Amino acid sequence: MCGRFVITSAPAAIRQLFGYADQPNFPSRYNIAPTQPIPVVIVDEGARRFRLMRWGLIPSWVKDPRTFSLLINARAETVQDKPAFRNAFRRRRCLVPADGYYEWKAGGSRKQPYFIHPAGGGPIGFAALWETWTGPNGEELDTVAIITTAARGGLTDLHDRVPVTIAPHQFARWLETDETDSGEVMALLRPPGEGEFVWHPVSTAVNRTANDNPQLILPITAEEVEAPPPAVTKPSPPKRAVRPKISADDSGQGSLF
Repeated sequence: MCGRFVITSAPAAIRQLFGYADQPNFPSRYNIAPTQPIPVVIVDEGARRFRLMRWGLIPSWVKDPRTFSLLINARAETVQDKPAFRNAFRRRRCLVPADGYYEWKAGGSRKQPYFIHPAGGGPIGFAALWETWTGPNGEELDTVAIITTAARGGLTDLHDRVPVTIAPHQFARWLETDETDSGEVMALLRPPGEGEFVWHPVSTAVNRTANDNPQLILPITAEEVEAPPPAVTKPSPPKRAVRPKISADDSGQGSLF
C-alpha cells in the first residue's frame, strides 16, 4: 500500500518533469499523510495543470463523507470494476509527484518503517485517480487515491503491495482519457522492476504525522533498529501546594529567613 510519502525536489524540477504551466511554490514535505492536501497533475482542456487535492477519494455519488471509508489507495486489479473507482479510471486519471514513500515491515513487537525511493534519485509520478465531490450546499471537494499493485522482487520483503509508478515517457498515455484502449492503459499498472527502487530503515519518529523534517528519511543503524522503543512514562501528578504554618507570633506576613 502507500500510506505516507515525501516530496523533496524543488518545485521547478517537478514542473519540468511533469510539464505543467502553473508555477506553484511549495515547501519540501517529509511525512505526507492521508486527508492532507497533496500535489496532483491533471489534464484540463488539453493542458497539464497542477492542483491541490485531498488525499482520500470520495466518489461523486457519496451523500455523507462522514459515513464513507477513506479511500487512500485503489487496487490496480479491480480499478476498472469497483464502483468507487471505475468512472474516475475512465475519465479522471492523474499523477501524484513524489520523491519516495514509507512502508512498515512487520516483525517482532513492532513494525519497522522503511524509506523507499528511486535508485537514481529525482521525482517520480504515482498513478492516481481523482474525483470532485459536491456537497448538499454546492460545496466542492477535489479528492484523490493512489493506485497500488502486487509487489515483486525484494520489495515483497517489506509489503505485498506497492504504489504504481508511471514512467515519464508514459505520462501522456496515462493522462489521456479518450477511453479507446483500456487494455493499453491497464498495462501501465505494473510494479517497479528489480533495482528501480532502494530502501533503508528509518526512525519510528515517522509514525507521528506531526513530525515533518529531513531527519525522517535518514537511515538508522542495525543497532537502532534492534533497540527497544523508548518507554512511555506518564507525567507525575502535580504536587499539592503546602501552606506554611503560621506561628502565634507571626502576623501572617511570613518571613524571608
